[in-house]
Amino acid sequence: MRTEIALKTDVIELLLKTFGVLETERFITSIKSNDFDYTEWRKYLWNERTIDEIHKMAVDFEQQKMNQCAPLN
Repeated sequence: MRTEIALKTDVIELLLKTFGVLETERFITSIKSNDFDYTEWRKYLWNERTIDEIHKMAVDFEQQKMNQCAPLN
């Protein structure tokens, strides 16, 4: 298991790569705001997906991770 610092660093790098500086800052600001309720937000995160779709997303994500970690010969 990675440290919390390593996890945060990787997440910030991913956000920056995916969304750029401005959108990353907006996202972090929205998460840190006092009116953001993570538990409530999570209730609706996968609201329109079936369990099979979520499972496929998880399997695909895991496969991508394995491909990125595969040794180069």
